[in-house]
Amino acid sequence: MNLRNLCIRSAARKPGSRLRGLRPAAPIAFAASSVALAAWLAFLPGGIEAQAPAPLPVAIVGLVHGHVEGFLNALPNHHGVELVGIAEPDRALETKYAQKYGLPESLFFTNADAMIEARHPQALLVYTSIADHRKAIETAAAHGISVMVEKPLTISFADALAIRNLARERHIHVLVNYETTWYASNRFAYDELASGRLGAIRRVVVEDGHQGPKEIGVPPEFLRWLTDPAQNGAGALYDFGCYGVDLMTWLMRGQAPLTVTAVVNHDKPAVYPHVDDDATILLAYPGAQAVIQASWNWPFGRKDMEVYGATGYAITVGAGQVRVRHQNDAQEQVVTPPPLSPPENDSLNYLAAVLAGKVEDKGDLSALDTNVTVMQILDAARESARTGRTMRLGPLPQQ
Repeated sequence: MNLRNLCIRSAARKPGSRLRGLRPAAPIAFAASSVALAAWLAFLPGGIEAQAPAPLPVAIVGLVHGHVEGFLNALPNHHGVELVGIAEPDRALETKYAQKYGLPESLFFTNADAMIEARHPQALLVYTSIADHRKAIETAAAHGISVMVEKPLTISFADALAIRNLARERHIHVLVNYETTWYASNRFAYDELASGRLGAIRRVVVEDGHQGPKEIGVPPEFLRWLTDPAQNGAGALYDFGCYGVDLMTWLMRGQAPLTVTAVVNHDKPAVYPHVDDDATILLAYPGAQAVIQASWNWPFGRKDMEVYGATGYAITVGAGQVRVRHQNDAQEQVVTPPPLSPPENDSLNYLAAVLAGKVEDKGDLSALDTNVTVMQILDAARESARTGRTMRLGPLPQQ
């Protein structure tokens, strides 16, 4: 079933649908008695419980983040998730996405509250600017609905603490989607470290970036806020630095660094006059360091990580390859890890599993506790770059 038919089917059975000309299917008449019907259901493998669970109803808030296209492209293959509404005030964006993906008018609302009340989603997928994440999460919390936002969690450490408090008070899940979370290579490197095959962690180097958002042709509504520090928090420092900070926090089991030092460059001021386009973040831990390189200036896009332990290393190359060497190995080996299995293989499977209680969102790459620490580090990195000073982190507030 294509996306258009999926959405039309969804909208047609929801109250308040604006679709016309759709009639309910005629009821099926059974000649058998209720006893015979029960026997027929019991004949199914596993009984009626063997039927697939109902898809998780989700809604989109915002269309200005270009990653929304990845969701819309993936949706037809995710039978466990059903799109029931989209909140976007910009009618031009509504028209753009409605035409491109065959989305019916009945899915669209200009206001998130109205959309939630009409469509009753169980989770919101947020594709606003980073600065608007907190507002979207507050809206979801008011309705008792869980949320998944695109990386990073928000624009500041203060916002992150407020979001954490709100999630606790309202008992909702707040998840963060990073592309690199679903890389089999990163999971392999993590497992190598966790198993002790690399020895104690010593150094991690993360390289994330591409030629620049304008250079790769991101949509204008995306570029507009990416290059505005009030909407994105920073430039490459936030856009790509967050990947490495998230990965290092995961590798360190949630431990925050002692100090954070960051330097940024403005190598293309004519293109990005208001934000940095290249950043390096140095994190110092007891016995370990992380060097996070984030750039809008590289000749090619890359998302790689080098994990060095006392007795070995694992160097990821993109999503599906790892160069690995252990103590006493004559040379390194190139490993192709097996693909990750559901629900750890993509954001939609993970979201559905968390809401179904099959996965505990704690301490992993998408979890709120991890990402509050990520925001503490990013906020300190931004201040370090601004002042030229190394920032020392205090204990994470617990209230």
